[in-house]
Amino acid sequence: MDDLRQAALAVRERAHAPYSNFKVGAALRTVTGHVAIGCNVENVAYPEGTCAEAGAIAAMVAAGETGIAEVYVVADAPDPVPPCGGCRQKIAEFAARDARITMATVDGAERSVTLAELLPGAFGADHMERT
Repeated sequence: MDDLRQAALAVRERAHAPYSNFKVGAALRTVTGHVAIGCNVENVAYPEGTCAEAGAIAAMVAAGETGIAEVYVVADAPDPVPPCGGCRQKIAEFAARDARITMATVDGAERSVTLAELLPGAFGADHMERT
């Protein structure tokens, strides 16, 4: 987990957040052990920015990976910041319900939950099946 924390902290420093000044870094480990990173990228034409988690997922897919084993998200906040609703659903596209999601502050506070705890009742591919 320490490698994910260090990767998330490092990529957070490269975030493009000139409007909110709220930098977020994310690192994820795939089921094969590959680590992908992402940071938030704001745009003056709000809400056209990209969340850190979405960036890490895009990097994962670009690397040819499609399964998330765990995620680490870090921001400079008083308490660990959870992924937004959209990113929770994006994580659910690639992760099992028992995948570990760790939210952290730059000061080291952490909160770790499963995807099922973070996104109960998630919409999934099984909802698309027709009988």
